[in-house]
Amino acid sequence: MKGAGGTEGGVGAFVLGLAMAVAGGYLLTTQVTVTSGFWGYFGRQTFGLTLLPLVVGLGFLFFDGSNRMGWILTGGGALVIFLGILMNLQIYFQPTSLFHTLIMLTLLGGGLGLVARSLRPGGASQRPVD
Repeated sequence: MKGAGGTEGGVGAFVLGLAMAVAGGYLLTTQVTVTSGFWGYFGRQTFGLTLLPLVVGLGFLFFDGSNRMGWILTGGGALVIFLGILMNLQIYFQPTSLFHTLIMLTLLGGGLGLVARSLRPGGASQRPVD
């Protein structure tokens, strides 16, 4: 019977590492606030202008569903809107104690390390030679 990841690594180390990484990731992400604001490319309040290629592309596609220019404008317009939203996200780490931050990072890093070690050939059962 194979262990974690098809290797001979330890399944117990994998499960423990996964649990630690999930707990650390959860605790870390609960301390983060994500906000957004108004955005524009050529000044304030120009979001409507970014809708223009999408609307024109959709018009072309409703007229002729195989229109290549319609697909390009629709895809490009949707991409511009998606990128505009991502570029204007603001991420803040909420104030917390140093101890809690170290616990979160230790759980996350230690868990990922255990998962990686269990997926190596030899995995958790491999002992270093003195």
